[in-house]
Amino acid sequence: MAVELHQLRYFVAVAEQRHFTKAARELSVAQPSVSKQIRRLEDELGAPLFHRMRGNVALTPAGEALLPLARRVLTDVAGAESEVRDLTGMRRGRLSLGATPSLSTTLVPPALARYHQSYPGIELVLREAGSRDLVGELERGTLDVALVILPMHDDILETTALLREELVLAVPKSHPFAKRRSVAIAELRGVPLVMFRDGYDLRATTVAACRRAGFEPTFALEGGEMDGVLRLTAAGVGVAVVPSLVVDRGGPLRAVRIAKPELTRTIGFAHRRDRRLTRAAQEFITTVRALVAAREWLARTPAGLTVLDGAAVPRARRAVSLSRV
Repeated sequence: MAVELHQLRYFVAVAEQRHFTKAARELSVAQPSVSKQIRRLEDELGAPLFHRMRGNVALTPAGEALLPLARRVLTDVAGAESEVRDLTGMRRGRLSLGATPSLSTTLVPPALARYHQSYPGIELVLREAGSRDLVGELERGTLDVALVILPMHDDILETTALLREELVLAVPKSHPFAKRRSVAIAELRGVPLVMFRDGYDLRATTVAACRRAGFEPTFALEGGEMDGVLRLTAAGVGVAVVPSLVVDRGGPLRAVRIAKPELTRTIGFAHRRDRRLTRAAQEFITTVRALVAAREWLARTPAGLTVLDGAAVPRARRAVSLSRV
């Protein structure tokens, strides 16, 4: 069968008006066109749908059987069209996104607030985890887009850079390091560290930096999440290597810069290469980039924070300092 939607529309209009000319007027088409399409529909179905009488028409048994089915098809199509328009128009939908814990407490909240204000009909789902876990969820297709640590060696994912941030040593204000302008990694030999749980990029970065300096780090405590690590550090349990973004000026911790070679990390967006980004995901990326460029999410500009222009592998010559944005 090759029944077409416009034939069903013409059929329903004629059935409701009981008249070809009135149906054509309602449909804003020529009456011969309506008659022609109804004939084609009858030929396709192999049965007459109307008794044609002078001045009006009446449904045949075949027409009576078809009418509720045709109405149902047209209603379903109209519903599907409306749903697609709502989705493409951002009036409804769902966005599943992921972010590292440091960004979930700094950049992500104002970004989601602005996004929700612009698109209140989009249901938002946030997964907070380390990059390794977020990559796994992207691969499984449970996340649309994520803010992760770059570079990432995964052929399935496409990444673009957003920020480069400096890692600092968070210390209580009573700690001897708190009076220093910078501390070398080698000076952390034997110093108790409050360490993130396995799977955190910051854990791997800290351990690798200590080993490059020729020693194994001393853990005062392992397995912390971002909030817990900051609180334990403020309580004097140990010191911690954290992004400069998470140390509030005026708070209980002081951010001490790490002497050269300094530690930095690059944050970027990641999504599956084989899936086109939804409109909702595209608008989220646009929202985050606009927020970052305007510095509206920052009470202050941390040292070493740099906005990147979207390169997969950030380069210094393609970077723009936040202080000049």
